[in-house]
Amino acid sequence: MPITKKQSFLFLLLLIATVVLFMVNVSLGSVSIPLQEVVYGLLSKPMGKESWEVILWDFRIPKAITAVLVGIGLAMSGLLMQTLFRNPLAGPYVLGLSSGASFGVACIILGTGFLPLSISAFFLSNYGLVLASSLGSFLVLLAVLLVAQKLKDTMAILIVGLMFGSFTSAIVSVLSYFTSAEKLQKFTFWSMGSISNLSWNEIALLTLFVIVGISISFFVIKPLNALLLGEKYAQSIGINYKKTRILIIIATSILAGSITAFAGPIAFIGLAVPHMAKLVFQTSNHFVLFWSTLLLGAIVMLCCDTIAQVPGNDITLPINAITSVIGAPIVIWLLVRKKRF
Repeated sequence: MPITKKQSFLFLLLLIATVVLFMVNVSLGSVSIPLQEVVYGLLSKPMGKESWEVILWDFRIPKAITAVLVGIGLAMSGLLMQTLFRNPLAGPYVLGLSSGASFGVACIILGTGFLPLSISAFFLSNYGLVLASSLGSFLVLLAVLLVAQKLKDTMAILIVGLMFGSFTSAIVSVLSYFTSAEKLQKFTFWSMGSISNLSWNEIALLTLFVIVGISISFFVIKPLNALLLGEKYAQSIGINYKKTRILIIIATSILAGSITAFAGPIAFIGLAVPHMAKLVFQTSNHFVLFWSTLLLGAIVMLCCDTIAQVPGNDITLPINAITSVIGAPIVIWLLVRKKRF
């Protein structure tokens, strides 16, 4: 199905909105930087104040890039899961990846008291938490993939993912019960999500993971369109369903797992943005939804991060709270306005 003129115009609007919101995002904060000065900074021209250059390149731009990566990664993994399971309530963490990541981080933060001080210091660093989160997600992914090889029913995989999530969440609850208030507070802060603490090296690594996940997603666009009509139809037109299912699970795991590792569990984006794309573009064609989901994911995440900064204030709100509080009413409004799901 070719892209219509209306859809092309919407794509152009979304692309312009993404660029504008990126500029606004790096401009606003506890210290406001005029948009003109932001443009100068991006073009490597001298800015009005030296402090603005430090704020722009050391804090604002890395955070805005992280917001874009998180938005497109979670939105795409949400689209993959909703199509695979044919369930509008499926999200990127439905396979238990978020719970696995939380389990890895909980083991480190809540259990480092049993480790030597030098080892404990490494694991409590940013890289240590990323490693722990990645290992937790990977273990859950490995378990889900092993089960997926044995099960033919896709819905059974969904249930298995939820069971793994419940199991790891239960262990985290037990660890939380026996830990100190200080460590529990640190774990709680991690679980709220944050996109403002990444270095350029960490952003480069996250970018690599997101590119790999998005690339795999692009190659399953045709099978995704076929899956809309059911598993049997997809197989009847020559789609290798088992291979496609594994690729979708791997792509989702790379995207959701890496983002959770670097930014913590971010709610709402993966669940709601695919619905927003379908409602705005009025289509189920995954070639259109692929690009629209990427752009809308970046836009929504940039909007939420801009609000979380509380411009003109030193306060920074938890990004997780903003994504849910701001996002949920928007989706409800869209659904009521369109009178369709």
